[in-house]
Amino acid sequence: MSRYTGPKFKLSRRLGISLSGTGKELKRPFPPGQHGPNQRKKLSGYGVQLQEKQKLRHMYGLNEKQFRNLFDKAAKLKGISGENFMVLLESRLDNLVYRLGFANSRAGARQLVSHGHVTVNGKKVDIASYTVSTGDVIGLRERSRALKSIKEAIEGRHHLPNYLEYNDQAVEGKYVRLPERAELSQDIDEKQIVEFYSR
Repeated sequence: MSRYTGPKFKLSRRLGISLSGTGKELKRPFPPGQHGPNQRKKLSGYGVQLQEKQKLRHMYGLNEKQFRNLFDKAAKLKGISGENFMVLLESRLDNLVYRLGFANSRAGARQLVSHGHVTVNGKKVDIASYTVSTGDVIGLRERSRALKSIKEAIEGRHHLPNYLEYNDQAVEGKYVRLPERAELSQDIDEKQIVEFYSR
């Protein structure tokens, strides 16, 4: 299954979650379409599990194969599989570039990485799915810092998570520790995703 490239606002309304994090999509809090406001269809147990999986997958912009492979990796780690999975998703390079405010969206951050603008510990990394380790420093290449889109994104950043440190002078951020579950999206019930893949 390829990555979704359709209208993001419609997708957000269908899933009932703001995929951009701004909440603008949910001004009309019902599914899109002619019958959207009148839909009262109750989801089955499987339907609820599928919806939670789709919420998280679209939030991070992964295709199904990437998502499943990362879940399998999380299931082999010690601890709670669902929480491990969300931490692995949060540790992706494209996500941390977005969290540091170098891009306005995860899709924009993925493009920055794949076009070779981002460095990890001073070395260029152009793989969006690269797993960043704690202590790693994420920066921008010298010639990329003057890009208008990056400057505007940094100026418009409204929140920096506690598990990241940002150095304004060097225009780089450090992944100081793994995030705790309470610091990640509360709109996701990861237990439903674990049950979906455990069928």
